Amino acid sequence: MEGEKDLIVDIQKDKVSIALLEDHRLVEFNQEACESRTCSVGDVFLGRVKKLLPALNAAFVDIGDEKEAFLHYQDLGSHFYAFDEFVKRTNRNSNNKGMYSHIKFEKILEKEGRIEEVLTVGQPLIVQVSKEPISTKGSRLVSEISLAGRNIVLLPFADKVSVSQKIKSKQEKKRLELLVKNILPKNYGAIIRTAAEGKSASVLDNELMSLIEKWENSWVKLSKDKSVKLLFTESNKVTSMLRDLLDESFTNIVVNDKATAGDLRIYISNIAPGMEKIVKYYEGNKPLFDEYEITRQIKSSFGKIVPIKQGAYLVIEHTEALHVVDVNSGTRAKNKEQEQNTFDINCNAAEEIARQMRLRDMGGIVIVDFIDMVKAEHKNALFKHMREVMAGDRARHNILPLTKFGLMQITRQRVRPATEINTTEVCPVCQGSGKISSSLVIDEAIERKIALTCSQRPGKAIVVKVSPILAAYLKKGKGLFNRGSILSQWNKKFGVKITLNENSQFSVLQNELYSKSGERLDQ
Repeated sequence: MEGEKDLIVDIQKDKVSIALLEDHRLVEFNQEACESRTCSVGDVFLGRVKKLLPALNAAFVDIGDEKEAFLHYQDLGSHFYAFDEFVKRTNRNSNNKGMYSHIKFEKILEKEGRIEEVLTVGQPLIVQVSKEPISTKGSRLVSEISLAGRNIVLLPFADKVSVSQKIKSKQEKKRLELLVKNILPKNYGAIIRTAAEGKSASVLDNELMSLIEKWENSWVKLSKDKSVKLLFTESNKVTSMLRDLLDESFTNIVVNDKATAGDLRIYISNIAPGMEKIVKYYEGNKPLFDEYEITRQIKSSFGKIVPIKQGAYLVIEHTEALHVVDVNSGTRAKNKEQEQNTFDINCNAAEEIARQMRLRDMGGIVIVDFIDMVKAEHKNALFKHMREVMAGDRARHNILPLTKFGLMQITRQRVRPATEINTTEVCPVCQGSGKISSSLVIDEAIERKIALTCSQRPGKAIVVKVSPILAAYLKKGKGLFNRGSILSQWNKKFGVKITLNENSQFSVLQNELYSKSGERLDQ
């Protein structure tokens, strides 16, 4: 089946890993440690102004994170005064629902105002995370709150209903707009998403009511006191991804946790009735990511060097300000005309770069150094191809044509840090130091381990597992008078049967001691 999608969710005690496969190829990967982060995109906090920055027309806001969050004047929103009045008037003794519906929007925030004229140090305010902390920077905030559903985005303290431009039918646009306006309570606005096209009134009504309930439930926390706190959080990563991506092309959603599988079936039955049957609980003994060959794809895709096709490869470097991608032809055989060969490599590279940006969630500026081409039509065709392969990327992006030096500049929306996974492993012999023990004294080190083992279990046979190279050294004669091999000397010295077991997977000086039954003795 063309374009089929699988969502694989691996739940462990300390982390949750989510992999999106398109035609069995990894295109998106998210990994979160349980309770590791204090804020994510979409989370809504009651924050407190910590410091005003008149020169930047912005403020630092305390939301309980290690780094103070950043709020610019332009992100306060036109109805900031309504939110501010609501925060000040909310308390546990008031009728918050009645008070909310009676707040007026008469005072609109000026577009070109000053932050110091609106905020004061210590002022509590409701804020939403629009960008997660990246490097040395704290979260980016907005004060115009929105709650996203599959079909509708709810806007508290708004008075407009907007319809997605991707819905082409004017008749359908009008139907949806009138329908949502009729069911929206006072002081609420909404954005109708593309997924709402053709949906019935009951489906939209149920979703709107659940979003309003989520917003109004947060008032309980707001009423207790005005300390810094999380009011509510976005749905978890799995449901957020399904909310935006779920369609008929999904074939499987595989989860290795029974409770989560049940929750997902309920969630999908609400947003896409009939599709909950694609959720499957995995009970196999093999690790879930190994079963779907995701581990192998992660190891091959997240390194500095990423192979493409027929020997070509990418080199990806990450700096504070940007990502740099270098395209190399590698060992690819030049069996065609040179210019055409270069164009083919660049097109293959463009496809992999588009995948890598989604996979690593690369944001900000991305500079791609393609292999130089002479013909203008090839340069234009490559630019067009890059736009086509990035068309399915949900993040906002902009692509510029190739410069005369063969560089392509891409900007991509950055809302969270790029995913970085260490694909290297520590050498078991040098422990990452780059140095190994002297081979001249390795026999003495093994002999000490044998002596300790013999003292603990006298008279018992010992099997020493070693690499073939070390085995050859231990079997050969030693010394001026060729006193026999090191192995034969050990047998005489300790009076037990000591045998060597060669393992080609072992590094040069790696060695382990076992009993005859296979029990590890030197741990």
